[in-house]
Amino acid sequence: MVALAEKGAALAEESYRILQAKFNHAVLRRIPLIFYSTHLHFEQTNITPGFIPEGVGGFFEFFKGRVVIPGNGDLNQFRHVIRHELVHVFMHDKLSTLSQRYDRFNMPYPPLWFVEGLAEFWSTTWDAKAEMVLKDAVLNNYMVGLEEMYRINGTFTMYKVGQNILMYIAKTYGADKVLAIMENLWRFNSFQESFEYTLGEDYRQFDQKYLLHLKKKYYPLLKDQQFSVVRDQTVVRDGYNFKPCYYRENNQDYVVFVGNRTGYSSIYLKRLEATPLDEKEKVETLIKGEASSDFEAFHIFDSRISVTAKGMLAFSAKSGETDALYLYDIPQRRTVSKILFPNIVAIYSPSWAPDGKRLVFSGLDKSGQNDLYLYNIEDSVLTRLTDDFYADMDPVFSPDGKFIAFSSDRTDFGTNGAKNIFLMSLHNGRIFYLTYGREQDVAPAFSPDGRALVFASDRSGTSNIYLLDDPLGQIHRDEPASFRRITNFVGSVFDPCWTSSGGLLYGVFENSRFQIRFKPAVLPDTLPEIQQPIKPLLEKPWSIAGIESAKIESRKPYIKKFDLDFAQAQVSQDPIFGTNGGAQFAFTDMLSNDQYYLLIFNNAQTTGDFWKSFNFMATKVSLEKRINYALGIYRFAGYYYNPADAYYYEESVGAIATIIYPFSQFSRLSFSQNFSYSDKDWFFSKRRQAYLNSSYISYVFDNALYGPTGPMDGQRLNVTFGNTYDFYFSRVNYLTGMIDLRKYFRLSLRNAYAIRLFYLFSEGAEARQFYFGGSWDLRLYPRWRMHGRRIFLFSQELRFPLIDRLGIRLPLGSISFNSIRGALFVDAGNAWNDTWDGLKGSFGLGVRVRVGGFLVLRYDIGRRTDFKTLSGRTYSQFFFGWDF
Repeated sequence: MVALAEKGAALAEESYRILQAKFNHAVLRRIPLIFYSTHLHFEQTNITPGFIPEGVGGFFEFFKGRVVIPGNGDLNQFRHVIRHELVHVFMHDKLSTLSQRYDRFNMPYPPLWFVEGLAEFWSTTWDAKAEMVLKDAVLNNYMVGLEEMYRINGTFTMYKVGQNILMYIAKTYGADKVLAIMENLWRFNSFQESFEYTLGEDYRQFDQKYLLHLKKKYYPLLKDQQFSVVRDQTVVRDGYNFKPCYYRENNQDYVVFVGNRTGYSSIYLKRLEATPLDEKEKVETLIKGEASSDFEAFHIFDSRISVTAKGMLAFSAKSGETDALYLYDIPQRRTVSKILFPNIVAIYSPSWAPDGKRLVFSGLDKSGQNDLYLYNIEDSVLTRLTDDFYADMDPVFSPDGKFIAFSSDRTDFGTNGAKNIFLMSLHNGRIFYLTYGREQDVAPAFSPDGRALVFASDRSGTSNIYLLDDPLGQIHRDEPASFRRITNFVGSVFDPCWTSSGGLLYGVFENSRFQIRFKPAVLPDTLPEIQQPIKPLLEKPWSIAGIESAKIESRKPYIKKFDLDFAQAQVSQDPIFGTNGGAQFAFTDMLSNDQYYLLIFNNAQTTGDFWKSFNFMATKVSLEKRINYALGIYRFAGYYYNPADAYYYEESVGAIATIIYPFSQFSRLSFSQNFSYSDKDWFFSKRRQAYLNSSYISYVFDNALYGPTGPMDGQRLNVTFGNTYDFYFSRVNYLTGMIDLRKYFRLSLRNAYAIRLFYLFSEGAEARQFYFGGSWDLRLYPRWRMHGRRIFLFSQELRFPLIDRLGIRLPLGSISFNSIRGALFVDAGNAWNDTWDGLKGSFGLGVRVRVGGFLVLRYDIGRRTDFKTLSGRTYSQFFFGWDF
């Protein structure tokens, strides 16, 4: 990890010098760089709340200006992400400086397409992946300009369209205009005005020129190139499908692949038909991922799978603290083995040897190195085949089991991100070039007889499949390499895989879909040859040095220093309780492992009540270890109301401790202990003092998959029980329990049936009263109309799409609403104390509208019932919040 941090520091210093010139600006503060050796550790960072998805390569955090980046074994990608995030740092700092210089407190901030487009434009070159998404958008007529950028906001396509727009501006209007758009922002109230002022054209005029430029560039390609859907058979179409693998059973051909077709990443099986694509596709889910602790995540973009002739499937998946290597018996539909390696964090592309007794895979160790490993199934021996900082990926055995072909950046052009195909002899460990050049050559695959090898390459500017003749014989001959391009498609092609008949399965990105297609036959003799010289492999063809020792001020263990993250104040006016005011402060260390929160507020109605009504709470939250804990002290005092006690005054002073132990990403156990002194005054009726001990234990499970307005699949469970008693005066003693089960049944891709079973109770001296009724529980009843020590609720809801996008054009602009969803619901429940007075219910139709990506507006209409009679009128209810 030290070596990775030193290399990262050197790359950051290099990027700083480059960006300082591009921005014409110097960041005068220290920029904290936080590196994680693997993405798996990065996903668990405490700097941002929640888990980070696999697709996130890094982020810039605003509170402390921290740059947080994982390693993945690829130093060129590491360099790219560092520079990308430092562009965000420079932009944020420059705009803050301009705001202060010109006294513009509310200066507009650039839109996301510009923020991320500039980070890509100034951190990397235009590559085959970028070309893939842009060309596909243009040729399939879903390309958007600046006026409709909202349609792709936040997607990978938006990143690359933004990058391309800025490339076009730099080439057409001058490179200085990109910076000038930012520097002119202080003059205007919107980014669009600055854009028009700088370029002399509004969005509409710019879009006309830019979109025409793209059509002129890409439309002529259709003269010589074709869409793969025209030439080859589509095997799998719907969803996102990757990494096809051939399997034959009972004289029937199958394709096994990874993908995301329902929201969960999983492994699937489909019969390889000779007839055109069956619309229903008849895809079987072999292993459902992202729903249990065994298969928390599949690396669907990065990791191939492999199947033996007997149907033994090898794949990797995140399980707990690291990846695990799994063996799955397809004929018996069961997991045979789960293998963990102590020092390997991530496992990619396991591949079987012909004898079915060995596996080779690419592994990422704790230091961030990505190397090749050989694992013997019979004696459980793991052998490390490479040990260096080069990224070695996609290993496959030759049919004779004596060689391994793989893709790596250990080439003369590796410093620029190129990857070539190499061959390693298992006899002596020697490595030979199979391809040589500045391209991205990846995903090698031997033909069944070993006389040919196919791989994917971006040599034509777009990823296509190439075929190399006699790869094993080539390394013994001193002559140029000979290979041929066997596809010439508009869309990008990935991960070719041979079938027993000599055909090829492959993945393709076309019409904004990742699909799997089948080429029945490969005819290499009819394809033109490409000649390329073979060079001797240097031991270290390139390297990235760490930061110079003279520039390292000190090497120290991490010391926690705390800074203020935020401070916020609030003043409110209540018609009954009067004016309330307070403030909250948060302090964290640089890694946010320890977090301190201070809350103070006062609800005094007179000056004399200031100290009597003074409230505070100080809390420490520790997230550094697997076991999280929180400690707090507090004093809460004020006037309160509940149905059982009416109005009363209560002062509570105490301390609380909470411990949380996560079993996996989906489940956790928590225990909370609270000691407090309580002084409760009912004014003229009575007063009681108590020393209270409260102990609660909770189990939580949640693997729900969310749709636009609420969960669509999986389940959620919260079971909590606790006891509160007065250990001094014995005046208080009550038991509280809750069971909240929510289950979601996916009926189709966008339809679901949801049920909720909820029971809450409190029994004993001074038992708690709970409120019930409203949009979040028993719908169509007034909010909090009912109350009691016991609550029961059973909800059913059918969720379905109504409108995906609704646009309204107004004289002063346009507004749009996305993801309008409908619901048919039936609710039943009640709240009661000692006597059950019958079941109350409601049924009807609901509409949900997501606004701004985080707020869901809810409108329900229907009838009430006691399940004997119906109400005489129709009720409606408007509120906000996600579906249960």
